[in-house]
Amino acid sequence: MPVIRADEAQVHQMHNARFISYVRPGTGSTDICQWRVEIDAESVGQQHRLLREEVFVSLTGTAVLTIDGESTALAPGDAALAPAGATIRLDNPGRERAELLVTVPVGFGAELVDGTRISPPWVR
Repeated sequence: MPVIRADEAQVHQMHNARFISYVRPGTGSTDICQWRVEIDAESVGQQHRLLREEVFVSLTGTAVLTIDGESTALAPGDAALAPAGATIRLDNPGRERAELLVTVPVGFGAELVDGTRISPPWVR
């Protein structure tokens, strides 16, 4: 049974967030990737366009997810789906770190505002 222990998860830092990667092709998955993202308090995220859909489940704190210009606060227990092709940004206006569980399909990627395409290491 493939189990990824918390102390075995890979950790990556990018922009205003820390990504703790659990499930991905590098850990044996063929279809999905899943990680926890910890967003710094009082920070604004990096806007980007999704090449595949992305699911967010809020765990702690209050993050603000903007999808195609429409913003909504996510409280613990809330979930959101950002469709492929959407432009998104994830902010944390609160005074405490916000944490979310994120799930995407294998092959996930995004495009930054300047047109740079990225395939983050936590999905490989």
